[in-house]
Amino acid sequence: MSEPRKIIIDTDPGQDDAAAIMLALGSPELEILGITTVAGNVPLSRTSTNARIILEFCSRPDIKVFAGADKPIARPLVTAEHVHGKTGLDGPELHEPQMPLQEQHAVDFLIETLKREPAGTVTLCTLGPLTNIATALERAPEIAGRVRELVMMGGGFFEGGNITPAAEFNIYVDPEAAAAVFKSGIPIVMMPLDVTHKVLTLKSRVAKLRAIGSRPAIALVEMLDFFERFDIEKYGSDGGPLHDPTVVAYLLKPELFSGRDCNVEVEVASPLTVGMTVVDWWQVTGRKHNARVMKDIDADGFFALLTERVGRL
Repeated sequence: MSEPRKIIIDTDPGQDDAAAIMLALGSPELEILGITTVAGNVPLSRTSTNARIILEFCSRPDIKVFAGADKPIARPLVTAEHVHGKTGLDGPELHEPQMPLQEQHAVDFLIETLKREPAGTVTLCTLGPLTNIATALERAPEIAGRVRELVMMGGGFFEGGNITPAAEFNIYVDPEAAAAVFKSGIPIVMMPLDVTHKVLTLKSRVAKLRAIGSRPAIALVEMLDFFERFDIEKYGSDGGPLHDPTVVAYLLKPELFSGRDCNVEVEVASPLTVGMTVVDWWQVTGRKHNARVMKDIDADGFFALLTERVGRL
């Protein structure tokens, strides 16, 4: 087996973030160098607690968690307790984590790690607003050329938005950060709502996770039971979209996905469409490609992968 792929997970947990972290933890192909947290689904103090709870559910207190930005670059923080519940991980009974939060700031950890590791070996997996990444790039622009790839959950095009008609939540929370990341020159793979709305937590799929019976699996199922209630009501579907694990699944099985290279710009000025990802899918502008935008996914293959890897925990 080849050397594991080195990743940093930047996250704002979130039940679907928990699923993404569990997928990574169950995958020997990946080496998690650290988890950085950002304010998003819930405030920073809670996302930093939640990341440690997830690691302890999976008996992995060896992975370090670094707290980052507590607010967007230029705007007041918008959170999503109406989706994720007061804690962000509503569903299972949550404990107070025993593992410590690292003293080093997430942005400093990102810069230090990208400078230390050989260029082109570290992949950034971003599951929330891009504030930490944009701040790191502002402080140390030279790290852009050292990132192997940035795989992100964020944005939408054909599916529109989920927090406003035009904007997906992660981009909407900090559009200035997203705009900076798309302009950075880092190779980007984008998992928009167009993909994540195709991976629904159908009852039959969740039943297979429940049948695993382990502590991590049961915790995840309890999270999904809570999380999907909002989307079932919103979309009228059997189950809700499972957004963030698509990022990790892409690293493990890119053949599950299809998309194309595009130019992506982020709207930061218009009150009507702020946070919109303007994807030149039809190549009509002549603007330079800056992201590989995914549009389709093998949903059954994705859930088979997720179930198998959670079963390893």
